[in-house]
Amino acid sequence: MERFHLVCRACRKSRKFQLALERCSCGGSFVVEYDLEQVQNTLSKESLLERPSTMWRYWELLPVRDSSNIVSLGEGWTPLVRLHRAEKALSVAKLWVKREEQNPTGSFKSRGFSAAVSIAKEYGVSKVAVNSNGNAASALAAYAAYAGMEAYVFVPQDCPGLIVEECVGYGAHTVLVYGLIHDAGKIIQDGKAEQGWHHVGTLKEPGRAEGKKTMGLELAEQLAWKLPDVIVYPTGGGSGVIGMWNAFRQLKELGMAHGDLPRFVSVQEAGCQPLVDAVQAGRFAEQNSDVTSAPTGMRVPNPPDGDWLLSILRETNGTAVAVSGEEIRNASIHLGKLGISSSPEGAATWAGFCRLREQGWIRPHDEVVLFNTSHAMKYMHWPVKNVPIVKNYADWVTHPRRM
Repeated sequence: MERFHLVCRACRKSRKFQLALERCSCGGSFVVEYDLEQVQNTLSKESLLERPSTMWRYWELLPVRDSSNIVSLGEGWTPLVRLHRAEKALSVAKLWVKREEQNPTGSFKSRGFSAAVSIAKEYGVSKVAVNSNGNAASALAAYAAYAGMEAYVFVPQDCPGLIVEECVGYGAHTVLVYGLIHDAGKIIQDGKAEQGWHHVGTLKEPGRAEGKKTMGLELAEQLAWKLPDVIVYPTGGGSGVIGMWNAFRQLKELGMAHGDLPRFVSVQEAGCQPLVDAVQAGRFAEQNSDVTSAPTGMRVPNPPDGDWLLSILRETNGTAVAVSGEEIRNASIHLGKLGISSSPEGAATWAGFCRLREQGWIRPHDEVVLFNTSHAMKYMHWPVKNVPIVKNYADWVTHPRRM
């Protein structure tokens, strides 16, 4: 029996694992499931003590068959730092920050693309493409370069310049797009058949959510297998929330973790808050207009599986909160004074945490983990030069600067 396969989370129909994710005939989303009896033969708390400190220490719960196909730059096992002074100041039992900015490409995206590019390698893929607000693009560029693949990255024209230059530096075909992340995604969709691209956008394939799942596996191990009460997470496409929810569910089935599932808090920036609106309205709807938030990883008005994200927030008694740009800037300054270099996304978790603590939603006895998904330096102003700017696929095909 195969160690892993796909299962529809709606009708529970099973199918063989495959490179690209499609909807089930019932309309439901597929999730990677594992033969946990087989997993238990080699994965245990004791066996982990002898393994390297990367995310691939959990290889039994990652969908790669042959270890020779693993594409790794040493991602994972990032520090979990206790914020003792903040605990006292804000009267909360325990408060940690998970420092994902210490991954090889400076963000949590390293995890997802290590898995996604490894799966692509196993299937013989040579050209990969992604639409991104920034960090996913630079992560794909790095992992594709290491694997010897050709990378094509499409990012909104206001993407932070340092991240754009990072993509170019890794040798990726880098394109700025008039519009938002879904406009960039349409270019890939329109061109993938002609160009032979494997689309590694959020939830377009199984690897990224599975790679981000290791944040949850790792967090449980770092906390001696007792799950925290609350996880505060900056949410755009949401594969990290889905991945960690899967991680905790699997660990509990394996008997390795104890405690209730953490209450997930999705933090978004005001001006692009489809999940916040969904929690308030009781149903998910895309935000099709009036997107005014800053160009960060949270700016995803049409997350690929918003209904799934909303169901996770409900199942875990979680919530979603929108914070302003000013709150994010102030939070970045505050975290800096605590020794943490935080991206806007990471700073948003601090702002969201403070709001919910003040409202009493986060309680004095709660143990809370904030996720800092990238570092501040990536968001410094940096003028972009010699990178094509396009509106659509046809525009890209004919652009004189196309790499």
